[in-house]
Amino acid sequence: MTQTSRAPNLTKAITPAVDYSSAAYINRLVEGGTLLPDTPHNLKEVVGVLDTYGVVLDAYSNNLNYIAEHQFLVLMPIFKYFNGKVTPKKVIKHLWHDRINYEYAEYVMRTMMWHGGGGLDTYLDSNDFLACCNPAIRAKIRLNPMLLTLNSIFPNYLAEQVRQLCYYAGLGQFWRVMSDIFMQLAEEYNQGKITSIAEVVSLVKNGLVTHASLPITYAVTIGGTKYDIIPESVGLTFLPDTAVPYVETIFLRGTPFFGTVSYNAQAQQIPLDQADFGYGALFADPLPIGGAGIPPTLLMQDMRHYVPDYLREIYQRSKRGQDDIRVQLCQSFQKSMFCVTEAAVRGLMPYPSDTSDPKEQVLNRDYLSGWLKRLAESRLDVVQEGL
Repeated sequence: MTQTSRAPNLTKAITPAVDYSSAAYINRLVEGGTLLPDTPHNLKEVVGVLDTYGVVLDAYSNNLNYIAEHQFLVLMPIFKYFNGKVTPKKVIKHLWHDRINYEYAEYVMRTMMWHGGGGLDTYLDSNDFLACCNPAIRAKIRLNPMLLTLNSIFPNYLAEQVRQLCYYAGLGQFWRVMSDIFMQLAEEYNQGKITSIAEVVSLVKNGLVTHASLPITYAVTIGGTKYDIIPESVGLTFLPDTAVPYVETIFLRGTPFFGTVSYNAQAQQIPLDQADFGYGALFADPLPIGGAGIPPTLLMQDMRHYVPDYLREIYQRSKRGQDDIRVQLCQSFQKSMFCVTEAAVRGLMPYPSDTSDPKEQVLNRDYLSGWLKRLAESRLDVVQEGL
């Protein structure tokens, strides 16, 4: 008896392969699609985590601005995280670590300062900055023997501290805007006005464009006299001088985390050129988050206190429930940052994405091609499948 073999019907088992090429992503963007797949699950994750992030950024922004304005050249600012309100209860909560981790905000600030870029970085290396900075330094150290001695021995030290305070102010003002945008997003989502990832990207993009020319300034008051460190006349503005350097620094370059790669020069695990760094939020593996010594752990620790119920329910349904909520928050956060990056990319696009002019279409595609090259080694492909 001959056994008849029957080939299985694989029509339903095989799903079309996802095209991860740069050309496919570019086509998706110019056709009105989004980098992150538009699914109800992704929408809940992105809005929920940005809602949470907005609350935390509000605290970070307030503290950075407080330090810039009220801790000017205070060399041992032991109460800098108290925003001027020092009480026994707050001190106990601080020592018990029952507080917002403002250290993460400073980590981001120092990373931005190290990578540089934008008009703020250029201004801080100019003689115009020194002309504005030196009168404030002289006023601060006039009656302070310790600072007078330090300045005479190391004449460039205090100016460098003021440069850092300028980044406190710049990042604080940037995060103030972003916090308001994310809170507006959450409010409109709760009202049923946001129903797709494309609408998330559009709202963030509109927020960036609306505040594009917002002046970035910095002044301190010493002895009743106001000193402009970054006067409005310098012309620093929100989008080119804080938002774009922030995306470049925090989303793309970042810094390698201790314990994840070797800092030994002979190991050659870290690129020699800062421009080749790929340790930003769009590249990071979420799994180490929650481990000691990984800076974003502090951010996830802060965010976990403000997770909306609908997002917490998603995490609860996972295999580990909320035991690994920091890792899950990081995964959601990474998805949201692709949306924010797309908003920035669209906001800087040379021509409207729906232009019918062939020359403008080519220039748009060339522009998008440059960005997709930057994202080639990111986790963009991973978030396509919701991993």
